[in-house]
Amino acid sequence: MALDFFHRSLAHTVRRVALLPGAWNPPTTAHLAVATAALGWADEVVFVMPKAFPHKQYEDWPIEQRMALVRDLVSAENSFSAATTESGYYFEMAEEARVTLAGDTEIGLVCGRDAAERIAAWDYGRPGVFEEMIARYPLLVATRGGEYRSPLTQGIIALELAPRFEHVSSTEVRRRAAAGEEWRALVPESIHAEVARMYGVCA
Repeated sequence: MALDFFHRSLAHTVRRVALLPGAWNPPTTAHLAVATAALGWADEVVFVMPKAFPHKQYEDWPIEQRMALVRDLVSAENSFSAATTESGYYFEMAEEARVTLAGDTEIGLVCGRDAAERIAAWDYGRPGVFEEMIARYPLLVATRGGEYRSPLTQGIIALELAPRFEHVSSTEVRRRAAAGEEWRALVPESIHAEVARMYGVCA
């Protein structure tokens, strides 16, 4: 299995790639801020859409419509790309990227504090697996909802996120849209029109 790029626009040499997975329902300004912060480590950030998730299913909007949203979002930035993946697990996504990208490309995985805690606490069947994985594919952890604290000094990279993004989420966008409240400030301007069309609200 390999990453399947549906948008890639690069104008420079890529030595490090950060994978940013999500359901993108819809992409938010917080997602964009995290991706921009990840460029402090990576040359390219790939907005990844799993074809299936381990613990949930796509609802409301099919993957094709979400892909169109992500394509519109990343097309304005040469350092952002978009791809689908067969897996919904972080480190399996990284393995798919390893198949796709040049062999000497460093690959990192972007997540929030809560996801990092779940990944670190997962039962992998034997001790040391998490440490081995982040030695190969470091975690770039956004400081959202608090700073991620780990006894590990290698393989964990903090991404500073401004406090104004603390309560920005796809869930909140959907809630506001359904309630007829102002939602535009939570969504990148480049996709306002498409988000409005999808959710049946005014752009």
